[in-house]
This record gives sequence, structure tokens and C-alpha cells, in this order.
Amino acid sequence: MKRLNKSIEDDVSKKNEIEKVKTQEHMPVVALRGMVMFPNMVLHFDVGRRCSILALENSLKGNQNVFIVSQKDVKTDNPRINDIYKVGIVARVKQIIRQPGGVIRALVEGIRRGKIDNIMSESPFMVANIQYLNELIDQHDISSKALERKSKELFMEYLSVSPKVSPDLIIAAHAIKDLGQIADFIASNIPLDYEDKQRILEEVRDKKRLELVVSLLSNELDILKMENKIAIRLRKNMDDKQREYLLREQMKVISEELGEEEDDPSYEAKKYEKKLKKLKLKKSNFNKLMEEINHFSKMSFASGESTILRNYLDFCLGLPWNRESKDNDDISKAEKILDKSHYGLDFVKERIIEFLSARKLSNNASSQILCLAGPPGTGKTSIAKSLAKAMGKKYIRISLGGVNDEAEIRGHRKTYIGAMPGKIMSSIKKINVRNPMILLDEIDKISAHHHGDPAAALLEVLDSEQNKEFNDHFVDLDFDLSDVFFVATANDISNIPGPLLDRLEIITLYSYTHEEKFNIAKKFLISKQMKKNGLNSRNFKINDECVHTLIDNYTREAGVRDLERKLSKIMRKAAKSIVTGDSKKILVNEKTMLEMLGPKKFKKDKISDHGEIGVVRGLAWTAVGGESLPIEVSLMKGKGKVQVTGSLGDVMKESAQLAVSYIRSNSEKLGIKNDFYENTDIHIHAPEGAVPKDGPSAGVTMTTALVSALSKIPAKQDVAMTGEITLKGKVLPIGGLREKTMAAYRAGVKTVIIPEENESDLSKLDKTVKDNIHFVLASDLDSVFDAALEKRFPIT
Repeated sequence: MKRLNKSIEDDVSKKNEIEKVKTQEHMPVVALRGMVMFPNMVLHFDVGRRCSILALENSLKGNQNVFIVSQKDVKTDNPRINDIYKVGIVARVKQIIRQPGGVIRALVEGIRRGKIDNIMSESPFMVANIQYLNELIDQHDISSKALERKSKELFMEYLSVSPKVSPDLIIAAHAIKDLGQIADFIASNIPLDYEDKQRILEEVRDKKRLELVVSLLSNELDILKMENKIAIRLRKNMDDKQREYLLREQMKVISEELGEEEDDPSYEAKKYEKKLKKLKLKKSNFNKLMEEINHFSKMSFASGESTILRNYLDFCLGLPWNRESKDNDDISKAEKILDKSHYGLDFVKERIIEFLSARKLSNNASSQILCLAGPPGTGKTSIAKSLAKAMGKKYIRISLGGVNDEAEIRGHRKTYIGAMPGKIMSSIKKINVRNPMILLDEIDKISAHHHGDPAAALLEVLDSEQNKEFNDHFVDLDFDLSDVFFVATANDISNIPGPLLDRLEIITLYSYTHEEKFNIAKKFLISKQMKKNGLNSRNFKINDECVHTLIDNYTREAGVRDLERKLSKIMRKAAKSIVTGDSKKILVNEKTMLEMLGPKKFKKDKISDHGEIGVVRGLAWTAVGGESLPIEVSLMKGKGKVQVTGSLGDVMKESAQLAVSYIRSNSEKLGIKNDFYENTDIHIHAPEGAVPKDGPSAGVTMTTALVSALSKIPAKQDVAMTGEITLKGKVLPIGGLREKTMAAYRAGVKTVIIPEENESDLSKLDKTVKDNIHFVLASDLDSVFDAALEKRFPIT
């Protein structure tokens, strides 16, 4: 490093000495092809042109100075003054070595910039009057320092990716401090076009020259990186191809030594035949596959049909024809697994244990297919997964939502292009045992289409008498599905076709009560989401009041899916606060929850202390649980027109007509003017008009609301009701009582009127609901009016 610094100082002193002595000088001129020389640069080059050789020899006779300049066009053999650039380098000839063929090798060292002032002579070699160019040093400031660092940084990066780099360049670059010298040093050591190098040479301002070098170096670096990427990619592709070629050649030689050809289908057919004999299939399946293997052995290896048949044989021979897992028949262990993974659902778990017990005693694997039915988020899929774990079965899920093509179940014929097996056989192949549990998720969401009816295809799959010889169109062989344990899930069993529903054992999962949701959150959801979001009991805690508030004011659902989403949102915000350092420990209370989730979304229905005329609370069943459904009636002067609004279906509109007809035929008994329909328009409305509603169970609600409006007797607001009516005033039974009463409990209703024939369903209701609600059993509308209206005095 010291020697390098001393060399640079010597060069600077030499240049200063020249500047003190003279400002111009006569000297020989040598033109270079495609090269540009810079100050302090040592250059080796071969000289073949006679004029250039004479110029170099003449310089040795004098002070050894020569003016090195670049040609504008490299093709010019005898350059004149107009063929060369004006700006070049005053250099000192250090050495000339003569070589065979009249060529000499010159070693010259650049001293400083110069410019041709005028030509003294052009023959036998060019001599010119050279004017020395003084470098203009810009004032150094912070930007100069930044420019120096940036240039060195880019140069170091360039050297790191450039091949065959001398370590001396790195040392030399760090030693230079002068901006102009840095620019010259970098320009002389990177392969720029000679036109760009000439631009750098002609720039006498040091800072501007370095800026130009940085710009060109940056572009050159990008090009070099791209070249390296391309080279690596080409080398890798070449290596892979060479490796593949060698392996193929080796395999070919081995096959030839064994007397077999790799590309001979008969060789592959023998492997298929060995696999087939190991499977021990029944005779019909064995003969069919053997026939396909023989057909394959006679095909050309490159034919398209050969590929189709190979895929078919690979799939069929890969099926678990005789491979099965061992089931767990320990009922107590199964019961513990179900209790550990799910809170509540006692009826469901009891029904599953009964099913498993009967299955064990009868030793009948092909028993009835279970269907878990209930609102979203009530745990149907997770119950099925826990059931598989309890039984020790491998588990796989098939989503049937939106399936409208029979081929999704039965597969396509293998002769079609892109043919695939159906979901059933694909799942069996994937799980690799013949007796897994297959969950048919959302079985109520399949629909018929012009491609066929998937529900009809499932009839064979889910019938234990037929699925022993299930025939997938792609496989085209009989496969025994009788040992497969099928479990289906559905939100609304009314959407399942009758023949398919007849094959299912329905186990209903009802809506969760507030207490059940609270316990599920405390025992399962909170710990699950804490683990998922990287929290623990040391840095996160949520109090019980907040969980109650979440259930009542931020979610309104039958299950707990939205509750889990809200808990996850709270914990994500808590994790962010901890990571950013805003808090070390998060305690979620009512105030912090309001900040995290915003204003409360739902508020508890406020039940009026006094009755209202023409407003009665009904109860409705939906696919996501029960709902409280108020019915409003308004009377206006008119001509007896009945208007029904609120996005009601045809059945509910018929219930409204039934109610009007009943009141007209019983107006005297009800204390209502018998000509009310002649001069009064009736408007019946069910709020939340955007939500479609239908069903006959709103009959008693509509009739009671009409009677209240026409008789001007207020209806009790803490009473809810459900039931279908007849034209004679009878109250008929309804379904979905558990969900409807759950909705009444959530709404704070104290009394619920239900059809008398639904009395047997009261035993299925949740204990919390039965403890908090008084039930009135109604056989006719008179008993409904007695319980729902504040008084029953005829008004004439």
C-alpha cells in the first residue's frame, strides 16, 4: 500500500513539474484502434502501422514523450487529422520490443491530458503541437464525499461479480482520494465502449467526470449481472441435459445387458403383471386388468393411447384393494375423545356412542350412514373428525358444495381426453386404505344439472346393499365400499332429495345457548387462538365479562364461528401492540374491547312493558338457527285490499289470507265489525324486508296481530308464538321448535305459545330454555288470544 501511494505521489509530482516548465509541446502522435488511454495508466499494445512505429522510435530519440489518441473509426488504416479525436494523453514510452513480422510491442505510461492544437506534419508520421489540459477541481463538499463513496462502492460490486479480477485493483481503488483520479482509474479498468471512454477523457472537471463514470458503471454492472444470470442458467440447463443424457445412456446399456429395452412396453407390462398378481383380486377384476395389460404390451411406446392406458393401470393397481387399517372398538376411549374435543352437544355425543356400540355388537361395518345436520358453526365437521379419531380410522373430507356433475362422483370414461376418476375413488387412492372415514361435507348443496344428478350417483355410494360393487366409470371395476364409514353434513336437510335422505341417519346439532358458547370460548377457542397468534397467559388475558359481551353484542349466530373470528381479531391487535412495544401485557376489558372491535353491533331487544296494538312477536326457523320475527299490522281507510310486504314467500302470503278469512268468519265472536273488510285496507309487514321469509308457522302470529289491530286490543310484548292455522282456527304442529325457542330465550321472551301437538318436543329443549320460559300449549286460536292479548272483551 505504501509503495502504491508513493507511486501515485511521484506521478503527481512529475505532472506538476511539467506544468511549471511548459504549457504545450511538439511531439509524435500515435493513433489507437478501439482503445482509450488515461493518465497514470500503463498500456501494452502492438503496433503494426509504419507511421506509428516511426513515431514511437522518434520519441525514444528525444524526451520519450508521445501523444496517444484514439481513432474515431477503427476501420481506418491511415488516419489523418480528421480521423482522430483531438483530446488524448501525453505519454512516456518506456519500452519497445521488436517481434517477428515487423510488429513491435510498446509499453507506454500516461502522464496527463492534452489536446492537438495544430498538426506540424503528417509524413512520414504525424507530429503535432500539443496543448496541455489542466484539470478543473470543483469545490469539495458533502456531495463530493458521497460521490466518492458511491463510485468506490459500485466499483467494488463490479469487481465482485466480474471474472478474473486482480486483488491489486481493490487495494489501489481504496488508496485514491482525488475525484478525477478515481474517475480515470475506474474508467481504465472497466470494459466500456471506447466512445464512452473518450467522453470521460474529454471531461476536465473532476466531479462531473466522476458522475459520468458512476452512471456508466451502474449500467455496466446491471449488464454484467444479467450476463452472469444467463450464463448460470445456460450452464445449469447444459448440466441437467448432460446428466440426463448420461443416465439414459447408462439405463440403455443396462437394459441391453439384461436383454430388455427401456422403451419396450412389454417390459413395463411385465412389471404391471407382477403387481396385479400380488393384489389377489377377485376373478372378474383380475381378468379385466390382465386384458388391459396384454393390450398395453402390444402398443407403441410413443402412442397417445399408450399414455392413457399407462395412467389407468397406474391408478387401478395403486388402489388399496386389500389394505385396511385396524379400527378402535374401545367405546369408553371414544367417549373420552368426544368429550375432550367438544363441549356440550350431549345428545349428539350420546347418539354417536349408541351408534358405535350397536356397530360393535353387530360387527356390521356397513351400518346406516350418519348425517350431522345443523346450522353453520355448530361443529359438524369437527365432530366428524373427532369421530374418526375415536374410531381409529383414517379420515378424508370430500366437499360437495356446488357439485352439479355426476362425473364428480362416478368419474369419466377413461377413453375421454383428460379423464379422471370420481371424488370417491380418488379419496380412497389418496388415503390408501379401503376402510377409511369419508366425510361428505355439505351434502345439501349438491344440485342437478344437464350433466346429470350427483345426488342420484350418491344413492349407490351410500347404500350398504349396493356399494359392495361400486363401479367408478374411470376404474370400470367393482370396488367394495361397504367397509368405508361415510358421514355426511348438512345445514338444511329439506334440500336433500328424498331417496338420498332415506339412506341417512340424521343426527341434529342444535344452536348453542349463551352458556354453551361461553364455555366453548373459555375451554377451546381462546386457547386455540392464543396459540395461533403467538400469545400466552403471561402476556394476554381476557376477562369473562368481555366474552359475555362478545356473545351478546358482537355476534348473532347459531354456532361459534363468528365468535372465534372476533376473538382472533382481538388477539391479532394484541399481538401487534406487543410486537411494536406499545404494551408488554394486554388485559382485555370492556374499554379495550370497544377500541379493538368498534361499537357494539347488536343490542338486546328491549321488550316493552306495555302491550302494542297490531304488533306480535313470531318465531322463525332458518338454516343458521332460530330468529325472532315481529309481525306488524296497520289499518287504513280503503276498499278491503290486503297488502303483504317483507320479502314473504307464497306460503306466508297464504297464511295472511287465511288469517283475514278466519277473522271475517268469526268477527262477531271476536268483537270486530263484520264489515271491516269493505272500507279498510290492511297492510301486514315483517321487518328486515331484504331477508326472504316463508313457511306456514307464522299463521298464528299474523292472525293475532290482525285481531289486535282490528279489535284495538294491545298484544303482550313479552309473548312469542309459532304455529300453523287452519281455516276453522285449529293450531297445527310445526318443526324447528328447539331453534325457535332458543331465539325466544335470546330475545328475553318470558312466554312462548306453541301448538299442543308439539308438547312431546319440549323434552328435547335445552334445560336453560325450559328454566327461563313459560310454555303455553294451544290447540286453537282462542287459547292463543287468551295468552297473547291483554284482554278479551268484545268491542262493538
